[in-house]
Amino acid sequence: MRRTVRLLTGTALAVVAAAGFAVPAHAAGSRGGSLDVYPSSAVPGGQVSVNTAACGDGGAATGDAGAVGASRFTLAPSAHEGEAIGQFLVPPSAQPGTYEIVARCAGDGRRITGDLVITLASDRQPVLPRGSVKTGVGGALGPDPVQTAAGVAALAVAAAGGTWLLHRRARGDGF
Repeated sequence: MRRTVRLLTGTALAVVAAAGFAVPAHAAGSRGGSLDVYPSSAVPGGQVSVNTAACGDGGAATGDAGAVGASRFTLAPSAHEGEAIGQFLVPPSAQPGTYEIVARCAGDGRRITGDLVITLASDRQPVLPRGSVKTGVGGALGPDPVQTAAGVAALAVAAAGGTWLLHRRARGDGF
């Protein structure tokens, strides 16, 4: 039993050690390979900025937002050291969902991707409710004033009748 536990423990430690050496080697070669999308959640008709540091100093790129229905756009070197930046408009006909935005570096043709989420309402501009609550039974202040008045009259008659019956019973007039 002890021998099996030692064997399994040694194997697990070897796997963890090998994985620990493999991760830094992969991260060292990535050189900022992501495409940053701002804002990450946009509404149809909104403007989106895209930037990356993956193309190196002075590197430019060509972006493609065709997945969301927008056209190609250019990422040019920006004032921030080693970053390229570009912009595009989300078409008003864009449907809600998550879309992949792609850019290719001009120098080495590296492909960089980022995600854009399209929503129908912006978080910054809340949508105010309109109209009455659709409960299926109606409401106290419905659109028909005649029905509202009839309901109030029925409640008043019921209250008056109940009061009369309780008063009569308390006096002992029978019932």
